[in-house]
Amino acid sequence: MCYNIKCFIKFEKIYVVKVLVCINSVPDTTSKINFTDNKEYDSTNIQFVINPNDEFGLTRAIWLKEKQNATVDVINVGQSQSDKLLKKCLAIGADNAYRVNIEAINGEMVADEIINFIKSKNHYDLIIAGRESIDYNGGMVAGFIASKLNFPFVTNCVGLKIENNIAYLTREIDGGRENIKCNLPIVVGSQKGLVEESDLKIPNMRGIMLASKKEIKVLGPSKYVSSSKIIRFEKPSEKKEIKMISPDNLDELIDILQNKVKVI
Repeated sequence: MCYNIKCFIKFEKIYVVKVLVCINSVPDTTSKINFTDNKEYDSTNIQFVINPNDEFGLTRAIWLKEKQNATVDVINVGQSQSDKLLKKCLAIGADNAYRVNIEAINGEMVADEIINFIKSKNHYDLIIAGRESIDYNGGMVAGFIASKLNFPFVTNCVGLKIENNIAYLTREIDGGRENIKCNLPIVVGSQKGLVEESDLKIPNMRGIMLASKKEIKVLGPSKYVSSSKIIRFEKPSEKKEIKMISPDNLDELIDILQNKVKVI
């Protein structure tokens, strides 16, 4: 007996997410910070690292690449000293690295350069930038990008999942957490919690070899006119000497408070 069997297979379209991660170069927290004439940041003998909030976002983007076949590009607005960090991003798993060759003056300027780049590439579904950098703590770049592109913006993000063209996010708020659902494209301000420090990726030998064959694409800057400028830097004043007094010596404490400090 012969059977004529027809088999129908339905192929569902898989939504491939295009991710752009903004990378900032910041001094390692163990570095000693100095300024030249209180007007210019002195980068002598400073070790630079990827801004931690950016690295949390990059790690989550690589997870999306590994689990959902997303494509991941990274971009930096800065000068050649950033190339080493962009190579690290490539070694971790980023597909392409771009650098706008100009000194980063302020957050608005950085955002404008990134916006011009995004427009030149036509489309990104997900743009991740650290909620703030650990050097200036401006917290402006991601918000500027979202505002000028008219994209939804979620900062302080500690949870991110993409299903088809919808983002499911969790962000920290005062007193708790907030769950959000939003259509792509979207701008996300990343921080610790989006991934934990233990989840951060360290480049392996294969990644380093692959990164060595990839070119960092250096782009020319736009004609940006800054609306603000840094007048001067001031370091915190030196801490005053601390005098330790034994808890058994209350008479000495009272004498100091009355006669030297004169608060009682």
